[in-house]
Amino acid sequence: PVPPEIIRDCLLTAGTAPSGNNQQPWHFVAVKDPAVKMRIQESAEKVEQEFYSGTATRQWAEALSHLGRNASKPFLSIAPWLIAVFAERYGLDPDGSKRKYYYIQESVGIAVGMLISAVHNAGLVSLTYTPSRMGFLNNILQRSARYKPFMILVVGYPEDNCTVPVLTKKSMEQIATFL
Repeated sequence: PVPPEIIRDCLLTAGTAPSGNNQQPWHFVAVKDPAVKMRIQESAEKVEQEFYSGTATRQWAEALSHLGRNASKPFLSIAPWLIAVFAERYGLDPDGSKRKYYYIQESVGIAVGMLISAVHNAGLVSLTYTPSRMGFLNNILQRSARYKPFMILVVGYPEDNCTVPVLTKKSMEQIATFL
């Protein structure tokens, strides 16, 4: 188990992220309830089954093959916390009129990066999960269409027998140029 205070602190850190015009176009839903996590898992596995049985191109499926990916997503109900990240498509003024948001994807991406760093600094581990279709999250987590699902961050302590795929990272020369 992970105390909710730790998750709260991580979300407070993410909430300090810079954003376009300081509009903070994100919303986080921290899910601990086992029944809700199970509903998310069942819906995600349905979407994943459709993906792996037809939507995915052969090239895409091959690119994922070395990671051992498939439609089964038990981590969604096993992990102590799921943090669903939503991008807020627009704001609402006090009179109910829509307020345009700028740099939404970039802003939410920065907030997620800060959230992942905060999670890791808290001694936890995370897994980013981005199914191709995530609209089921709006229904399960009671978010209106104003909120677009961005990612599910799976959070907890690593299991003692946890295995992680061996991944190679690009070299410094491949990721950076110094002038």
